[in-house]
Amino acid sequence: MCDAADLAVGDIVLEIGPGTGILTREILLRGCQVIAIEADLRAIAELEESFASEITSGQLTIHHHDARQLDLAQFGLVDQQFKVVANIPYYISGLLFRLCLESDIQPTTLVFLVQKEVAQRIARDPKSSILSMSVRVFGDPSYIGTIKRGHFTPPPAVDSAIIAVYNISRDRLQSTSTKDFFDALHVAFGQKRKQLAGNWRQLFDKQRVVQELAILDLPATTRAEDLSIDQFLTLLAQVSR
Repeated sequence: MCDAADLAVGDIVLEIGPGTGILTREILLRGCQVIAIEADLRAIAELEESFASEITSGQLTIHHHDARQLDLAQFGLVDQQFKVVANIPYYISGLLFRLCLESDIQPTTLVFLVQKEVAQRIARDPKSSILSMSVRVFGDPSYIGTIKRGHFTPPPAVDSAIIAVYNISRDRLQSTSTKDFFDALHVAFGQKRKQLAGNWRQLFDKQRVVQELAILDLPATTRAEDLSIDQFLTLLAQVSR
């Protein structure tokens, strides 16, 4: 995970849910400054004992905080001047992607350990989804590697995977607002088996959508899952004019 984040001495790293500090220790050994948020007071007590010198020196700062209420502005982070590296709770994976990527204060790189199927859906599935487009609109996801369930004690019911998101920015949203993008995205996938022109008729003239699809050399029967993020954004910009 640290290699995937390309950590270097002096990097500022936000770690979500450090637990007992196994990943924390490696990040610190890379010479990074770590801002850790942890909801479990027992884990915080263990971290404070294990990393007393790093806390004293200011290399590690620990905040008692619920990741589900994550607001990156709370921790003194500066836009595009930090990285996120975390082994996150699988049941809030989608939420944490959203909170980290949609924030006004964005990291440059994000590396998560997530359920394997989630990583595949974002980075490897040839069909698009709300999740994959929600990530791709802000950065470039990469499937780093699979972590088999046997590497954990106790072993979980599923395999895990490391996923990285690089080149995080708002550059792809220059032609539309974040709100308009997500409104259009959710409507486009509202009925997965329905064609995009049919789903989008709630927002746009259906014939206009068909015409703009043709300009992109795409059939009128195109579904949202058939589009890349760039095709989706181009089409949205055209039909919104």
